[in-house]
Formats: sequence, C-alpha cells, structure tokens
Amino acid sequence: MNRRWTARLALVAGTAALVVLLLFAGLSSILLVAVGIVGVALAAAGIWWMLTHTGWIRLLAAVLTAAAPLVVLVLYTAAGLLWVVLLSIALWALAVSAGRAALVEDSAGMPERSVSPPERPFLIMNPRSGGGKVEKFHLVEKATALGVRVAVLDPDHPQDVAELARQAVREGADLLGVAGGDGTQALVAGVAAEHGLPFVVISAGTRNHFAMDLGLDRQDPAACLEALTDGVELRVDLGRICTDGPGRRSEERVFVNNASFGVYAAVVRSPAYRDDKAHTILTMLPDLLTHHSGARLRVRSESVNLDAPQAVLVSNNPYEKGDSAGLGRRGRLDSGRLGVLGIGVGNAAEATELLLRGRQGRGLTAASAREVVIDADVPVIPAGVDGESLMLPTPVRCRLDAGALRVRVPRNRPGVPHVKPPLDWGRVRRLALAMGRAAAGRDAG
Repeated sequence: MNRRWTARLALVAGTAALVVLLLFAGLSSILLVAVGIVGVALAAAGIWWMLTHTGWIRLLAAVLTAAAPLVVLVLYTAAGLLWVVLLSIALWALAVSAGRAALVEDSAGMPERSVSPPERPFLIMNPRSGGGKVEKFHLVEKATALGVRVAVLDPDHPQDVAELARQAVREGADLLGVAGGDGTQALVAGVAAEHGLPFVVISAGTRNHFAMDLGLDRQDPAACLEALTDGVELRVDLGRICTDGPGRRSEERVFVNNASFGVYAAVVRSPAYRDDKAHTILTMLPDLLTHHSGARLRVRSESVNLDAPQAVLVSNNPYEKGDSAGLGRRGRLDSGRLGVLGIGVGNAAEATELLLRGRQGRGLTAASAREVVIDADVPVIPAGVDGESLMLPTPVRCRLDAGALRVRVPRNRPGVPHVKPPLDWGRVRRLALAMGRAAAGRDAG
C-alpha cells in the first residue's frame, strides 16, 4: 500500500472511530470519553503515588491504579456500550498506526558499505554478562572456529578492558569487539575509534540497548558473529564525557548509549541495583522524588537551559519522539546530535500530565544539542554512564564525536530500526488530499 492510500486509511479510520461513538452512543459518547479520561488520570495519579510513597499509601495507590480502569470497564458494560468503546479504540489505534506509516520517510536507515572480512579480529568476552550468555550460546567456541582471538575476562580478578584492547592493537588486531554489557562495549569502542579500527557488538549483555539500536539479534548473540564473515560497516557517533575544570587533570570517557544525572544516577549508584534493579528503584524513588536532597543540577547547552531538574539524561543521539523517558530506542546513531531529556515533576498533577502528554507535559524538557554542560552546587556528582556508576567532578561536559566509530554488523539484521515520525494529522490530511487531487487531475487529462 502506497503512502497516499495509507494516509487515506488513517483519515477514514480516525473518522470512523468518532462516528461509531456518535452513532451508537449518541450524546452518551461525551460522557463515555469523559469517564475514560478520568479513569486514565486516576490510574496515572496512582502510579505517581506508588513511586513517591511507601507503606500503606503505596498499597492504596496500587489499588487505585488497578481499580480505576476496572471501574471504567464496569460502567461501560453496565451501559451496554463496552463493545462500542472497544471498537472505537481499535479504529483509533489503526488510524494512528496508518498515520505514522504514511509519514515514514522511504530512506530512514543509516548508510552502510560492504567490507572484506577482518584478518586478525580480537574479541573480549565477559562470562557473567546477561546471566551467562557467553557460555549458553557457546560464543568462545564459535568465535574461535572463525579464527578469532578471544580474551575471556576473569570475574574474580577485574581487568582493564581498554588496556586489553590496546594491547591487542599493538599485537596487530585489525578489528575489536565485545561480548558483554553496554559499559564494557563503550570502553572498547573508545579504543577502536582511537585507532580507526572497526568494532563488533555481540549482544551478550542484559539489556543490549546499543545492539538494539544497531538492529542486531538480541535473542541470539551468536548471530552477531556473522559480521565477521558477511558484514557491512556503519559509521556511528560516540558520546564523550569530559571533566576538565580549572586545576584538574583532563579526563574523558566514552558512552554509546547515555549518561544520566540526578535521580536515576543515584539509583544506579546503589549497591543493590545490580542484583535487583526493579526493587531498588521502587525502594529509592519515593525519597529521591519527593525529598530530593542531592545536588542541585544546572544544565546548559545551545538549545536548552535547565535549573534544578530532578533527572537529566544525555544520550548519544536523541531517542524517538514518542519516548518520553529515554527507555526506548534511537532511530539513528549518526545524526551528529546529543539527545537531552530533563525531568522535573513535583506533584501528582504534573506526573499525570507527563504520563498523558509525553513530551508535551510540563514536567519534561526534550531537546538536542552538540554539547551539554551539567553543573551543580557541589564539586562531585553521581552519574550513570551506560549503566555504570561513577562519581564525576563538576562541571561535566558531554559532547558528540560525529561518525567516530566504524561498526561492523551482519548484512542481514532482524531489527534494523526505522524512524517513527511524530503523528501530524495536518500532514496526513494534506498527503491524502493533495495526492488525491493530483491523481484526479491526471485521470481527467
């Protein structure tokens, strides 16, 4: 289906969603919509209270979060209009999906070029990453069979992975790679960029955000080894954190995903975070959000200035526009821009607005920049850099090194990302109607 007909489908489905409500519910449709909005607002408020309180208040908030949508469904059912609402929601979901599809550009992917297989590849593997994926998928044996030199880290004796990579370069390695978490990926990627060598990502970590945004198979890390035999090369950006204040030795660290400050960085710093991330977040968030006693942050860039945000996320390329928390994916890794997300909510109303409106909510600031400076009223602040906890002296300068990394990936990848444009109904309507008028003119001629 071409873009013209996809845009038309979006308009028809959106119109049908409204018509169904009006035709079968009449004036009650206004009440139906109002009840639905109230239900969503109550559920969102319940989520906020769960995050900002403990004990019996959190318990009551959990009940509210679960009960609000159930009560709405009961009211719809009692009125005999549940099927009307469900049909309208389904049509609206189709309209949104078709509208986004109509606006997707035809060439959204990152440019790639064919390359010859490496002659002396070197991989570092962390046997503990991802709950033991290196052993589970027999990555050492499979890589060795391809002629790869493999260094397996000893979990009981921490090693300097960047130095391991540099030593491999001195010994003639013509490709570097990592089977491990994003933090280890970043350290070795920095060495690869420093020497102009290609870099291979093996998705053996827990979350594998960098692998996801490269379109790699996160369910089967062994599939990533195909980059060594039938690979293509991408040029992607690297984020860099610099701490080079007056009277201080300049230090720099690479990040492939993001650097976080404020609330999230404090959670990452907790000793319990690695063993039980979800429980640690739920335990710490109430005090961090409502009784924030950490540093007062200040953010400066050419596009945005923030004073006292609760959380700041600086990412290597912006996250997709529908992602208001930096938890999703990036459509591109070669835009030459950092993504900046600042969150500052102080009550349930602001949190609800943020949940309902996303990037239009008052509690969220989203921007992009070439350089971002995070300062504070204290000399040292916690930071989470690709999930690794650090203490960094202020000010912290984040910048982007455009096209610095040569990434070798398999030619065929299951999750090649596509940029999802923001839904603009005006553009959808113009696309459908303008093309329709042009087609009618051709037919008449």
